Amino acid sequence: MLKLGVLISGRGSNLQSLIDACASPGFPAEIALVISNRPDAAGLARAEKAGIRALTIDHKRYTTREAFERDMDAALREAGVGLVCSAGFMRVLTPWFVEAWWDRQLNIHPSLLPAFRGLHVHEQALAAGVRVSGCTVHFVRPEMDSGPIIAQAAVPVLTGDTPDTLAARVLEAEHKLYPLAVRLIGEGKAKIVGEQVVIDAPSRERDVLFAPHPT
Repeated sequence: MLKLGVLISGRGSNLQSLIDACASPGFPAEIALVISNRPDAAGLARAEKAGIRALTIDHKRYTTREAFERDMDAALREAGVGLVCSAGFMRVLTPWFVEAWWDRQLNIHPSLLPAFRGLHVHEQALAAGVRVSGCTVHFVRPEMDSGPIIAQAAVPVLTGDTPDTLAARVLEAEHKLYPLAVRLIGEGKAKIVGEQVVIDAPSRERDVLFAPHPT
């Protein structure tokens, strides 16, 4: 059973999707620890309700980023974590931490990477006029929002969309995609070859997503 450490900073909706997935029979992972860098993060209550150990490691109490990350690293290792899942964790990690968890840390980003990295993603997508957006689960690398891509989900961008309406549609996809990516890793079906992920699972033909859909 793969032990997860989930890093959060806020409401923890993707944490909840992982909690729900781990409660499903046959899911190959369990959450061993939740860490928040903010003591007021709503996601801490989600962990408590699920009976999962949760810690606050407040980055504001540290004089250096590395000192904060070393305490976080120690807590993850003490809990026996094998895979770190950043889920709305609003801290840029140093190369030291990334290298310590190389190929063992995931992040979910609300765009179809490599498009629209960084912040204000949905504003970027709408300004670019794209017809399709989505989300990406990838292994973490030192460069922000980069690293081998494990899985992606696409959603249409609709006429009249605002950043909030697009964000809600993408978030719904995120809640399905993150557990899928963790399952692939937990079952040994997602492996890194070079700097790309190879999925050892049969592919199935799907309908093409048109945006707008042809009449």
